[in-house]
Amino acid sequence: MKVKNKLRIGFGFLFIVVLFFGATCVLYMNRIANSAKIILKDNYESLSYCRDMRSILDENSLPLNAGAMKAFNAQLVNEEKNITERGEAEAVAALKNTFSQLQGQHTAAQEEDLERQIRRHLLSIEKLNMQAIVNKNDAARKAVDRSLVLLGLVGAFTFLVLFSFSVNFPGIIFNPLKALLTGIRTIGPRNYNQHIEFTQSDEFAEVANAFNEMADRLNEWENSNISKIMSDKLRIETIIEQMHDAIVGVNEKQEILFINTTAKNVLNLGNSKVEGSLIEDVAKNNDLFKSIIHDSRTGKPFKIVIDGKDSFFELESREINVPNLSPGTAHAISIAKKSAGKVYILRNITEFKERDEAKTNFIATISHELKTPISSIKMSLKLMKDKRIGEMNAEQQQLLEHINDDSDRLLKITSELLELSQVETGNIQLNFVPVEPQKIVDYAIAAVNFQAEQKGVKLELVKDDNLPGVNADVEKTAWVLVNFLSNALRYSAEKSKVTISIVNKGDSVEFLVKDTGKGIDEQYQKRLFDRYFQVPTDGQNKSGSGLGLAISKDFIEAQNGRIWVKSAIGEGSTFGFSLPAGA
Repeated sequence: MKVKNKLRIGFGFLFIVVLFFGATCVLYMNRIANSAKIILKDNYESLSYCRDMRSILDENSLPLNAGAMKAFNAQLVNEEKNITERGEAEAVAALKNTFSQLQGQHTAAQEEDLERQIRRHLLSIEKLNMQAIVNKNDAARKAVDRSLVLLGLVGAFTFLVLFSFSVNFPGIIFNPLKALLTGIRTIGPRNYNQHIEFTQSDEFAEVANAFNEMADRLNEWENSNISKIMSDKLRIETIIEQMHDAIVGVNEKQEILFINTTAKNVLNLGNSKVEGSLIEDVAKNNDLFKSIIHDSRTGKPFKIVIDGKDSFFELESREINVPNLSPGTAHAISIAKKSAGKVYILRNITEFKERDEAKTNFIATISHELKTPISSIKMSLKLMKDKRIGEMNAEQQQLLEHINDDSDRLLKITSELLELSQVETGNIQLNFVPVEPQKIVDYAIAAVNFQAEQKGVKLELVKDDNLPGVNADVEKTAWVLVNFLSNALRYSAEKSKVTISIVNKGDSVEFLVKDTGKGIDEQYQKRLFDRYFQVPTDGQNKSGSGLGLAISKDFIEAQNGRIWVKSAIGEGSTFGFSLPAGA
């Protein structure tokens, strides 16, 4: 039998039981109502007629007038029509006979005697009806008690039937479901030998057969190559889930393939199920996720507040390409590459950021503390050169010159470290003012002119006509030019030339410094503006701190400019930067 038919029979049985109990209740309630109706209708009317006749006698004196006679006779006729009790007919007949006598001519004493007889007959009728009311009330109460007992028995029987039905009938549905649930839980840990057997022929038996077929198919699949592939996939997903970096994978349809818990926490997605969703749908209510999928944060560290703590991340995105096998016209199979999606990785660099800040603070503190003793050393050197203290021989003079050079170099490094700490902590202050480009160049040339004269290097200025002004921080821009010129003088031969050029590019102005040194190898050019990087030397030139060009880059980019280098071995080097032209 089908499960649907079993449910129909079960609910039909419940309907019949409830209908039977309801019909029984209605039947006995109707009987009780009829008993009460009889009591109220018949006997109460007789009492009402008697009361009205007594009231006529009370309200009128003897002999009764015609109106009173007529009213009394009307109530008597009503009572004659409402005789319901044994003995009531004789009492009514006696009342009628006495009332007929009262209508004749009598003495006052006779009328009073007839009145007393009428009152006795009325009292007799009232007693008969009152006793009938009491008897019928007792009978009705007994009928109600019998009905209540019977309804209680019927109710108890109905309760037992329904309780038995509620206990036993659900087992028809629950027991097969429980067997299916047990089978599913057993098959979960890959116990594909689990089978379910039902003796009845219903939908559950069909489900059991389908379950057994599925288990057999799964058993075959478990032993196939697909199982190994899926196992590897599961292993990869587990590795991704356990990584501390936030990882999001997107397929070529812009659907989210996978996203680990770390990424959900970082992107504030909670425990929502976003796998399979379009990235644009998820990004509608999540600006951070939108900026990540549009690669607007690639390569730039950014801050995210997680659990009330500042965390720093760096975005890396990689295109995933897979072989594309498709039939070609010239070859049987054309093998190419096609995009299979993209992977976004948010690397947590909070620890490195904190270390970098600690390093910057340390450098700033040490550099600041070193400037005072270095200045004292230079002051002592200056005093030692004073001939009033005493004459020094040539060797002592040479030693002092070396100490002075090293002090200058150490002071310069200290100053560069202080500038760097300002840049890294974001405390760099720029004072933008409209200025002519040549004034910046003149300021820088004046700063290195003595150094150039000592080495015999000629500083040549080449500039375009009608140069536009620039909005720049004069001091820091000149600092960059001084750094370029110092490097050019350091690596230029004696009696050579260094050319400073100012070029009008329309919307910008370029500042170029070209030397005639030996040049820089191409492999080092990309790292020249990295902090602490130094081009390997041949020992003839003292290398700097590796910070000057890095600081120069920060100064220029802070002014919305661009910095670069062009060089080739044996052809010298050209360092340049550009600044936006002023209005």
